[in-house]
Amino acid sequence: MRLTTGQAVVRFLANQWTERDGVEQRFFAGCFGIFGHGNVAGVGEALLEYGLEENAEELPYYMARNEQAMVHTAVGFARAHDRLRAFTCTSSIGPGATNMVTGAALATVNRIPVLLLPGDVFATRVANPVLQELEDPRSYDVSVNDAFRPVSRFWDRINRPEQLPSALLAAMRVLTDPAETGAVTLALPQDVQAEAHDWPDELFAKRVWHVARPVPEPAALERAVALIRGAERPLIVAGGGVIYSRATDELRAFAEATGVPVGETQAGKGALPWDHPQAAGAIGATGTTAANALAREADVVIGIGTRYSDFTTASRSLFGRTRFVNLNVAAFDAAKHAGTSLVADARAGLAALRGALDGWSVPAAYREETRERVAGWNALVDEAFRGTGEGLPSQSEVLGVVGEAAHARDVVVCAAGSMPGDLHKLWRPRDPKGYHVEYGYSCMGYEIAGGLGVKMALDPGREVFVMVGDGSYLMMSSELVTAVQEGVKLIVVLVQNHGFASIGALSESVGAQRFGTRYRYRTGSGLDGDVLPVDLAANAASLGAQVITARTPVELRDALAKARAASVTTVVHVETDPLRPSPDGEAWWDVPVAEVSALDTVREARARYDKDKQGQGDYL
Repeated sequence: MRLTTGQAVVRFLANQWTERDGVEQRFFAGCFGIFGHGNVAGVGEALLEYGLEENAEELPYYMARNEQAMVHTAVGFARAHDRLRAFTCTSSIGPGATNMVTGAALATVNRIPVLLLPGDVFATRVANPVLQELEDPRSYDVSVNDAFRPVSRFWDRINRPEQLPSALLAAMRVLTDPAETGAVTLALPQDVQAEAHDWPDELFAKRVWHVARPVPEPAALERAVALIRGAERPLIVAGGGVIYSRATDELRAFAEATGVPVGETQAGKGALPWDHPQAAGAIGATGTTAANALAREADVVIGIGTRYSDFTTASRSLFGRTRFVNLNVAAFDAAKHAGTSLVADARAGLAALRGALDGWSVPAAYREETRERVAGWNALVDEAFRGTGEGLPSQSEVLGVVGEAAHARDVVVCAAGSMPGDLHKLWRPRDPKGYHVEYGYSCMGYEIAGGLGVKMALDPGREVFVMVGDGSYLMMSSELVTAVQEGVKLIVVLVQNHGFASIGALSESVGAQRFGTRYRYRTGSGLDGDVLPVDLAANAASLGAQVITARTPVELRDALAKARAASVTTVVHVETDPLRPSPDGEAWWDVPVAEVSALDTVREARARYDKDKQGQGDYL
């Protein structure tokens, strides 16, 4: 079949499928793209032609407004589909390509599949230097797309059409492997995209990629079971792998049979319903007092599908003298903290553990302790949700009202600032897919774009509540326009606190006095004048969204009810008091403080830091 390279790419992608547990589905749900001279005549033309051949539903094109944002949307979609479906994203060479680098890093950090097809400079070099070409005196083979190398799980540049088949197959291998997945980048020189070649028909046949559920190696299972059976105070740390492998029912059965309490990472939150007897809630630097107290005294920690970020371990200060059993599909994560490695799919591994531990349970007193600690935390949360009834509402009050408005299968989406921490501690999920917070890369600007991808992946009846602060909103609100264009309804709760609330609090904790974190006019002494007259509600309306402003919790309840009843994307704008904190989960996060300073606040913070750092361990 004689096609251009761009046409061959499109036809190949349209015929890739995944299968797990006997269920087949088309892998690529479509292509997000912004066109420029580097891809308009190649991939752009190919998408147009393929769609006109009545194939539009096989690989539909979606127009984005920002290249970074379209990768975030693709990540939100793939995560909501448990990594069994994905999007591809195409850009031109130059700023279009480099805009996607942040999105690529986010995808790879979070182990989420996305295929990136940035245009590239001419492979033939006939017109070098072309527009937007980065000239490197050391080599003519370098372009800005080399910036994707460290943030991609697979990277290749297609300098000849003959190189395409092997690159496409390698890309699919990585994208569909739960242990290897992340961003995959295929740089496509613009002249090669438009070059014709005779391709074998087999390249475009339906190809099914089987996503396996590897089982534990028997000797490794035996070692893990021996360690768990000897424990008196074991604790499970449930990560994103539990949800991606759809192991939540198996986790529930394991927890109920053994009585082992479950703490949840950001990616693993929702692995158990919040009111399950073994659910200890969020764990780590943004965790609950219940989960963190259990973690400090745990003698065995069973990590399931977690990569043990510094927030999960409270910068390695949370777990005391403990041993680790790590069940993970990736050997890299299973070996962390000198743990007993159990390399397997989360669902298959949990089933094997439950069978091998048949008849074993934690002491009854430990079950009761879990219930008492969780009840104490829940009382604190109830109080935070009620608030004081005075002044501007706190962020905790806002989350409480949104939680009341959300139905059991609705989804909350967030990414950066202080809200992810508060959501981790306070949100009460009832569905494994009801909590979607991107905290591996904690990328400001993910919220609206990621929420769009989540909504595109779900049943239309499930509402998506996007929680976004004014700082993140100002970074990237552009995909409101895409949501409006595509008729994809979001409920965006835009929290206005006139600055960077999270970093403001962090700045204060290290003695830096909230320097550079407030949105204020400049005066002679710095940015400490009056509040800027920024009208984010008017901005959202100008982008095509319906906007409702709420000033009190009562008005917020009414606004959310109207937003749910609406058929269009609705932004609910609410101002909060950033100085009223949420309940403290009693954990630490390692952020170094200046060792010497003329400021009293910094010296005091350094003294606290030195004291806290003494609790940091090696986990060896």
